[in-house]
Amino acid sequence: MQKQTPDQPRSTETSVKATPLVPQASLYDVEQIRRDANEAIDKGPVTADYPLDLHQAYKLLNQALASEILCVLRYRHHQIVAKGIDNPQVADEFEEHAEDEQRHMMMIATRIDQLGGDPDLNPATIAERSATKYGKSCSLGDMIKEDLVEERVVIEIYRRLIAWFGTGDPTTRRMFESILKDEEDHANDLANLLSSVNVKCAPQG
Repeated sequence: MQKQTPDQPRSTETSVKATPLVPQASLYDVEQIRRDANEAIDKGPVTADYPLDLHQAYKLLNQALASEILCVLRYRHHQIVAKGIDNPQVADEFEEHAEDEQRHMMMIATRIDQLGGDPDLNPATIAERSATKYGKSCSLGDMIKEDLVEERVVIEIYRRLIAWFGTGDPTTRRMFESILKDEEDHANDLANLLSSVNVKCAPQG
């Protein structure tokens, strides 16, 4: 009698057809970018795709620069006067803030230059371009209040500048975000000082 052989198992696998790769649209044309870079080589980091109005950017940055310059001068004046009325703790705070504002001033001036503009340090026009004021206070409490008001002014302005530069110029936006953090710290320090200090200094002649 012939021996039966079991049926061979059927394969349950189905053949999968390979999906052909579809070429993706290129994000950029490197050769065109290279041509643009060579044609405007004198513009440094400002490339052809910079999306913002450069003249408006220069204006806004120079206004911020003037504001920082006046803040440096005001804090230096307050630093000296506070030492003169024997209040070293407050004088040290003014000195620290003055150094921060000078660093901000140089950051903004450098950025203007990088964007191909002219950082305007002309002392004759600083006051009219600045959003901050030099101040006239003579009592220590009034000086602290004066500085606090000016810090609050630049905090609001820098928030608006951060929004304006936005994704169009992330480098400048991040610079102002860094400066804004310092200004918020200053405002917090001054608010704490204001609640604890009420010392009078000699009136200015």
